[in-house]
Amino acid sequence: MGLATRFAGDEADVVADPRFRVILLGSVVSPMGASLVSPLLDSLTGVYGIPGARIGLLMAAFTAPGVLAIPLVGMVSDRVGRKPVLTAGLALFGAAGLGLAFTTDFRVSVALRLVQGVGFTGIAPVLIAATGDLFTGEREATAQGLRFTTVGGSLAVFPFLAGLLVAVAWQYPFYLFALGLPAAAVVHRRFEEPAADPDAEGLDVTRLLALVRTPRIALVLLGRAVPSFLWFGFLTYNSIVVVRLLDGTPGVAGALVAVASVASSVGGSQVGRLTAAFDTRRAPLLVGTAAAGLGLAAVALAPSLPVAGAGSLVVGAGFGVVLTLYRSTVSTVAPAALRGSLVSLGESAGRIGSTVAPVVMGGAVAFATPRYGLAVAVRGTLLAVVVGSLVVGTACVLFADRAMA
Repeated sequence: MGLATRFAGDEADVVADPRFRVILLGSVVSPMGASLVSPLLDSLTGVYGIPGARIGLLMAAFTAPGVLAIPLVGMVSDRVGRKPVLTAGLALFGAAGLGLAFTTDFRVSVALRLVQGVGFTGIAPVLIAATGDLFTGEREATAQGLRFTTVGGSLAVFPFLAGLLVAVAWQYPFYLFALGLPAAAVVHRRFEEPAADPDAEGLDVTRLLALVRTPRIALVLLGRAVPSFLWFGFLTYNSIVVVRLLDGTPGVAGALVAVASVASSVGGSQVGRLTAAFDTRRAPLLVGTAAAGLGLAAVALAPSLPVAGAGSLVVGAGFGVVLTLYRSTVSTVAPAALRGSLVSLGESAGRIGSTVAPVVMGGAVAFATPRYGLAVAVRGTLLAVVVGSLVVGTACVLFADRAMA
């Protein structure tokens, strides 16, 4: 455990818990829905016979179900337990994703992405809540960081593989989604949930609504949407910037996502240390938000691939810190009986950000391109996203500071 301790802090021994190891397995699969598809988007316009402005629907279709379904799934997981919800989510995610390899009909692909998005609602939020069930305090923050490090490792490997495989055949990257099926089997057979609290009263919707109406909690939930908005802005237009504006390849686009993902993994792994080092979470959140925004601005304005790579590194590092801190905060402030529900509301807020980003940005690019050209339209839209995200994110952190403690 010495290496893990030096990397993630004194509480890194959480990886010795076999239940947490199963959570880490699920965390390998959970990020594939967005990151694996991102480097393929430009290549898929020809496969589906659609203009570039419409391809972002593949991202929006995946994130859209989470806006409504994630809170419901969270309530179900509070009622029936994390294990059955996580098992079903992984199986549906894997099967629908694999189905993408067998159609060139854009409408069918969008429908499959919707189904895959429904499956995802039973994965990431449940993994976050299950981690909160197992650990508390700095151990919980460290565990969330290590879980996100695993997510980052997945984000580093699969986009790069997707960028290479699509050069062989467009179908091949989608076969990687089949990994969700054996992961579901392992969760079903191996995951043991913590014993239920005998004094817990079960889900109380009135208590949940009262909690959400608390101004500080509401600001935390709003702030949770900001890193997702920035990240999906990067994922959606990374391949367009690399391939069309900088004369790169889908493989290079995948490599930039991998670079950003490694940086996010490292950033997320340090959250336990950051939580212990500061009296509140305000400073790390402000710096992380600024880094994610400025990194995306660097990608938008990049005159060359190396500059875009450097911007991707900064985007990822900021994103990893901010996202993990928000997730840990939501899990920490939630009462045990409402943890799955409140965490799911937080993830739903994130899905709103990630769903709105490609739709709004696609509309802005489509509107501006005829007047100003693709390069100006894409870069201008990305810069507008940066400015808006920094304003909203900074305001949420400052006004909700006490809730971050």
